[in-house]
Formats: sequence, C-alpha cells, structure tokens
Amino acid sequence: MDALTRLHRSLVGGDEEDLPEDSILGDTEDLCSLSPVQRIYAFAACLVAGLALMILSFIVFVRPIKFAVMFTFGNILAIGSTAFVMGPQKQLRMMFDPVRLYATAIYVGCVVLALIFALGIHDKLLTLIAIICEICALFWYSLSYIPFARRMVSDLMVKLCDTEL
Repeated sequence: MDALTRLHRSLVGGDEEDLPEDSILGDTEDLCSLSPVQRIYAFAACLVAGLALMILSFIVFVRPIKFAVMFTFGNILAIGSTAFVMGPQKQLRMMFDPVRLYATAIYVGCVVLALIFALGIHDKLLTLIAIICEICALFWYSLSYIPFARRMVSDLMVKLCDTEL
C-alpha cells in the first residue's frame, strides 16, 4: 500500500465500505471513482484555487461587493476541498457534529448573508460586516479540530477583555 493510499484511509477513517446504502450521500460516494491520488490532487487544486481567490480578493478590497463575492467563493472552495479527501458524507457529518454545529450554522448563515448583501442588496457596510462574521465563524469552526484550542482562546479573550483589576 503506497503512502497516499494510507493517508487517504487515515483521513477517511477506514474503508469506504462503511457507508449506508440507503442514504443519499452514500450513493454519491459510489459515483466518485477517483483514486486516492486523484482525490489528493483534486483536494490540492480546490484548496489552492480557494486560497488564490481569497488572496486576490484583497486586491479589490476597495470595492466591497467584488471583494465579498471573490472572498466568499474562495472560502467555499477551500472548505469544500476537504470533501475530496474524506468524502461529502463524512465532511457533512463532521461539520454538523454537535461540537461544531453552532459554528457551522453561523458560518453558513454568514456566507449566505454576504452573498445576499453583495449581490442582491448591494450594501457595502452590511457586506463587510457579514464577511467579518464569516471569518470569525470560520476561525471558531477551525479551532474545534484542535484539542482544547477553543478553551484556550476563550480564556485568553476573557483575560484580555477583563475590565476588573
């Protein structure tokens, strides 16, 4: 077994035969016939494209609507890239785990709001507020994958914002 196959299996959490046959996402897992190497390449391509869009969005920062659209789509590409490695079913299961449920809901809500404010309402201030909330929710969501990271950040924020001497 080569190293990429072992990496894929360790990220997926075992064999892919564990998927229930009657679920909708379990059926979509069978439709994807990518090899583990192709999955890693697709992951890298989506991640690089997402990061490139996020970085390039800062060039048009003075135009908040274009910035929000580029940044949000780059963000979605970067988050969605992990679905190539672990599959969409496990990705969604991990996103909607009780530990990450609130952060995921806030993140998805802010993504939708940023796109509505940018594309529908064309309000620059609301778009920037939604983008800031999106970044904060993504940061909090990402911390849930690091043991005790949320607790350390919470304790740090309490110490920094404590007004009592």
